[in-house]
Amino acid sequence: MLKSIFKTSTLVTSLYLLGGCSQLFDKHIEYEYQTPDNYPVLYAVGYAPISLQPGTTTEQKSIMAMKASKLEAYRELAEQVYGQKVDAQTSVKGLIASNDILKVRVQGVVRGAKVTKSYAVGDTYATEVELDMKLVHDLYIGQTKPRNVKKVTYY
Repeated sequence: MLKSIFKTSTLVTSLYLLGGCSQLFDKHIEYEYQTPDNYPVLYAVGYAPISLQPGTTTEQKSIMAMKASKLEAYRELAEQVYGQKVDAQTSVKGLIASNDILKVRVQGVVRGAKVTKSYAVGDTYATEVELDMKLVHDLYIGQTKPRNVKKVTYY
């Protein structure tokens, strides 16, 4: 019992001392923020067929197409920012391709995008969105405050 208490107190004391040392060194580091020279603006368009949407009235189908086209436009932006993950598989039997599978996935968070236009063209609904990377940078700086080491002073 006494050994267990001694081990625990030794561990807690060691962790406390190590944590205190890191704070001493951090006090003498100065940081500067980096900003890029230019910021691109990304554009994307999403499309959705109106007549194929679920709903009993034309108005319901139009609203569903609006939503679907907006989501498609955001997916297009995510592809531009994060890229696509492509999984492909082909089976060959007797030197003949018998099964070909292709899966594409996009995953990411898009912040700061705005819808610039939303309109119907015949039976298709289109939504145009843009993503100003300056706004994305400002949101990122406000949230995470990234920095580079400017100067380290040791005493």
